Amino acid sequence: MPTLRFLGATDTVTGSRYLLDSGGQRILVDCGLFQGFKRLRECNWAPFPVPPSSIDAVVITHAHLDHTGYLPALVRDGFRGRIHSTAGTVELARLILTDSGRLQEEQAGYAERHRTSRHRPPKPLYTEEDARSAIERFTAHRFDEQIDLGGAVLTFVPAGHILGAAQLELIVDGVALRFTGDLGRVDDPLMRPPRSFGGADVLISESTYGDRIHPREDPEAALGEIITRICRRGGVVIVPSFAIGRSESLLLHLSRLRASGAIPDVPIYLNSPMAVDASEIYARFPEEHRLTPPEFDAMYRTATLVRTVDESKMINLRGGPAVIVSASGMLEGGRVLHHVAAYGDDPGNAIVLTGFQAGGTRGAALQRGERSLRIYGRDIPIRAEVHSLDMMSAHADARQLVEWMSGAERPPLRTFLTHGEPIASDALRVRIKRTLGWTARVPEFGETVDLGRIAGVGASATPATVGAGGAPRPHPS
Repeated sequence: MPTLRFLGATDTVTGSRYLLDSGGQRILVDCGLFQGFKRLRECNWAPFPVPPSSIDAVVITHAHLDHTGYLPALVRDGFRGRIHSTAGTVELARLILTDSGRLQEEQAGYAERHRTSRHRPPKPLYTEEDARSAIERFTAHRFDEQIDLGGAVLTFVPAGHILGAAQLELIVDGVALRFTGDLGRVDDPLMRPPRSFGGADVLISESTYGDRIHPREDPEAALGEIITRICRRGGVVIVPSFAIGRSESLLLHLSRLRASGAIPDVPIYLNSPMAVDASEIYARFPEEHRLTPPEFDAMYRTATLVRTVDESKMINLRGGPAVIVSASGMLEGGRVLHHVAAYGDDPGNAIVLTGFQAGGTRGAALQRGERSLRIYGRDIPIRAEVHSLDMMSAHADARQLVEWMSGAERPPLRTFLTHGEPIASDALRVRIKRTLGWTARVPEFGETVDLGRIAGVGASATPATVGAGGAPRPHPS
């Protein structure tokens, strides 16, 4: 009988990993990094729950690190099958994974030089070369193409969110599963809306914003007000941004604000080599986003695209007025940390958070009111204004998730809520029950469900749980 095992994204928005076992075939859905709190990051060092060599295929919903970031380690440790994704995801994963490997090596080198690690010598989780080896195992597919994986039939369905993002429709031994991946918004200014949900026997849905409704406030107007006020007094606006997806949305808003004269004519910098490279990829997939070629060109003419380290350093010397868009979005690494260190202690400046901030990240600390950040071994006082524009999220909120689910002709036999903090997942569970009358569950880490039993017993039965494990055991190395 086929089974589904939850190996990540339970009680957290990171580490997306699901294992399907069917008739001797083993399929891993997503292979993400755990991020945020130290106890979660340490889980990346634990041995994978099953031998990587025993996995026949990996299927990826989209390119973000919390869905792909463990792939280099999986391949290094013995996985020899193919990694299936959309063409857009292949292109973006090439950028994201090689950057991640390079960053892992740089962090290990920094820790060795400054003796900030208890390990001698400190080692990267994986290297840039490991990432390149993983990329070689990708196979690109079209949306709506039926793919025979041997023991399952796979179809990628548009999810919005970012370029290449897909919902996964998997039919295993006659049981239809739908994984939402990260579901985009119907009102996203950049990406086209997700395909509606026609139904499935088993639904595995994200719940990132399961406890929230996005504010109705116009994000463009809110961003414009902050930029105008700060720049008119000569300040610097720092916008930490996810290099893939959020940077493009921000540039779109900034280009429209500048074209309409709603913000002063001040320098705007896009300081993320990955985001600059991603622009060329977005241009090659016009069918996935809403922009016309002139809008796309205007977007990238709005900003000075910063590539080199020396150019990045000069931004910290020139002062304001200016707007700096730089990765990473949760202040966990990248060039934005140098900008925060340079400008964060000046009350004339501002830091604008523009998306979900996972627990344990510097972005989450700022969001909850902390005014000192530990950056490269120093405590940096934060006297700049801090703003959080939650309405700029690329995830569907609680209402939009339930509206998407309501398109099903009949309720799924089982609905599992993952990829959310505990409060968010449980809030969505309650909303689904009250609005749709469905019974949804938040699975435990390591829990295994019998899909054959689910398909055979119907919607009124108790969960077909084979077993559940506790929290993953950290194994730092």
